[in-house]
Amino acid sequence: MASDPLDLLLRLVAEGRLTADEAAPILAALDGGPHATAAGPASRPPSPGGSGSGEPAGPAAPGRSLRVEVRDHGRTVVNLRLPLALGRYALDRVPGLSGEQVERVRAALSSGVTGPVLVVDDEDGSVRIAID
Repeated sequence: MASDPLDLLLRLVAEGRLTADEAAPILAALDGGPHATAAGPASRPPSPGGSGSGEPAGPAAPGRSLRVEVRDHGRTVVNLRLPLALGRYALDRVPGLSGEQVERVRAALSSGVTGPVLVVDDEDGSVRIAID
């Protein structure tokens, strides 16, 4: 059994024993933070993404989920859509991201932007993170 509650929670979501929506309030309770409240339904679709430079697309309707896609040698190895509360904590476990990149995504989450917030491509694979 995992000794870290976050690892256990992420494992339960990965195994399908909990949905990401069910895990979000548990995560917020573990954190004790005020961002436990989910945003209301978005009144408009997310704004289209930027130029692929990895810069946030800009303010729009508040995002409700974090989309993480990781490809390795043309094969998708991670394809997740998580509630923002859970996504904030899962960022540290995304393979291939530097600490600076994680902080850029966290800053985008805090500012309320939607659309692509980070795109990292190299010869072996890619990481794409967007706020929907």
